[in-house]
Amino acid sequence: MIGCEGHSEHDADETFTLVVGPEHSGERLDRYAAAELSDYTRSQVRHLIDDGHVLLNGRSVKAGQILKAGDLVQITLPPIQPSALMPEAIPLEVIYEDRLIAVINKPVGMVVHPAPGHAHGTLVNALLHRYPDLAIGGTVRPGIVHRLDQDTSGLLVVARSDAAMQHLTAQQQSRSMHKAYLAVVEGRFKEPSGIIDAPLGRHPTDRRRQAVRADGREARTLYRAVEPLGEYTLIEARLVTGRTHQIRVHFAHIQHPVLGDPLYTPRKRPTFGLTRQFLHAAQLGFVVPTTGEWRMFEAPLPPDLQAVLGKLRRMA
Repeated sequence: MIGCEGHSEHDADETFTLVVGPEHSGERLDRYAAAELSDYTRSQVRHLIDDGHVLLNGRSVKAGQILKAGDLVQITLPPIQPSALMPEAIPLEVIYEDRLIAVINKPVGMVVHPAPGHAHGTLVNALLHRYPDLAIGGTVRPGIVHRLDQDTSGLLVVARSDAAMQHLTAQQQSRSMHKAYLAVVEGRFKEPSGIIDAPLGRHPTDRRRQAVRADGREARTLYRAVEPLGEYTLIEARLVTGRTHQIRVHFAHIQHPVLGDPLYTPRKRPTFGLTRQFLHAAQLGFVVPTTGEWRMFEAPLPPDLQAVLGKLRRMA
């Protein structure tokens, strides 16, 4: 899924083309497309195919069409409809709020805003209930300045006015906003700190993933080793840029994948009872639009990550 340390979200048509690899030769089109469109149900994928949103080698075909290596599958995702945005009385952990912004500690499992397969129960649905006049940043993502993946917990800031949105977006673009994450990754580090500078783009054959690509967008992550944990290390990662899945892809790229990451870990690994990647947005710092003051907000590790960290410490 697509997001920003996110998931698949869009408010306009999105079209992409996939090349069927040899490993998928003989597979049905609907099964192949459903695996790529992780936010859609099988039924929704079949409707996309029936409605002509999925083309095989430029032609509309039936859902049961058998694929062969080298086939081109073109998928066009229709936009999310604003009607999906309904206020819902979902509890939120609000770290700070004033008339212009709110800082939220997002729990694991919560999608930031509606996407295919996630029309309800999102952070946006909860925000619309808490702030009924929220209508900033478009009809699909009101107030959303930046995102976190569904299975990444931690801090994000929400704009409650157009002026606040512009103020916060400018800080993001100038890279003056401080975003620091805690993660447990595989392996030990020879150096106590470093920088990963590797451009990122869509994976050439797996739509759910991002990859280091020479033609990708600039992506830089600063990190420092916080605590050795036997065969693992607790690290702090700070985003210089904010690309989709940036921390997860960067650390997998340097052979230190994030513990529990189902998408970027190359094979089955011990998870110590973890049901998601060990990644938490622990610090968020920026100039508060209301006061003009620099503020740093912090969120401690949630209980599931604390429990795994305790296990690793006892084993180390």
